[in-house]
Amino acid sequence: MRAIWKGAVSFGLVNVPVRLFSATQEHDIRFHQVHREDGGRIRQRRVCSVCGEEVAWDQLAKGYEAEDGRLVVLTDEDFEQLPLSTGREIDVIEFVPTGQVDPILFGKSYYLEPDARAAKPYALLREALETTDRVAVVKVALRQRESLAVLRVRDRVIMMQTLLWPDEVRAADFPILEEDVELRPQELRMAASLVDSMATDFEPDEFEDDYQQALIQLVDAKLEGAEPAPVEAGEETTTEVVDLLSALQASVDRAKAARGEKPSDSSGGAAKKTASKTPAKKTAATKAGSTSKSPAKKAPAKKTAATKTAKKAPARKSA
Repeated sequence: MRAIWKGAVSFGLVNVPVRLFSATQEHDIRFHQVHREDGGRIRQRRVCSVCGEEVAWDQLAKGYEAEDGRLVVLTDEDFEQLPLSTGREIDVIEFVPTGQVDPILFGKSYYLEPDARAAKPYALLREALETTDRVAVVKVALRQRESLAVLRVRDRVIMMQTLLWPDEVRAADFPILEEDVELRPQELRMAASLVDSMATDFEPDEFEDDYQQALIQLVDAKLEGAEPAPVEAGEETTTEVVDLLSALQASVDRAKAARGEKPSDSSGGAAKKTASKTPAKKTAATKAGSTSKSPAKKAPAKKTAATKTAKKAPARKSA
């Protein structure tokens, strides 16, 4: 991995020199826009809407248009005069309980690697966070933008996760949720039974991006000049609301069957009929109990440029 930032974590009078590494990467295949007829690359030109001339990169600036149509152009000098915390310091503001940070605020994740001379203060901060079950709320300047973030520990590594500012999170405004909904006790019991029948420990390695695998096979086949293998259509689900209790019972039976357990005898004909109408989506329980494999998981064709591209998957987003 290549460090994208170098500075120090500052908490109290202690400074911990660190390097910042992106902790995630995307595995999407990158496509270009091309001419359908001859495959020629489509190039984007930067043309001024006033003079019609193509504009070079060094002539570009940032402009803001007000609601009344007035336009202001901001230069690099303007941005340099803005108040911004140092670009080489992660300033710890406070320590808060881990559960108080709403996951909706989480942005991009980074690893912090200590400098060779900072192993001890790094370990001290890591152990303090783990012992107290808290995260450090920090401010940091990345790419000329101030960000709020938290420091937390994952597998003995201190991670920094940027946070959205509170005004960047939209409020949920759905009037239908304000209406009273009557839930029968037997429906609540059956819903809880469904949750129990599908409960397991989360193992992310058990899941695969079926679409990505199928896309790789499609690109590889075309690179080899072969006919792409047909992909079986997945099961369609219906959005029609049917007898809720019967649908819950059928879902419980299906989850039990996927685990090799015997379905209950109380499902009845209505539940079986419902199950045929509303097949459940593929879940971890289904994946664990199923013996059939999706076409996307078949042995892929020999590695080509598309496969290598997907496996390299460099991180394309910056903070």
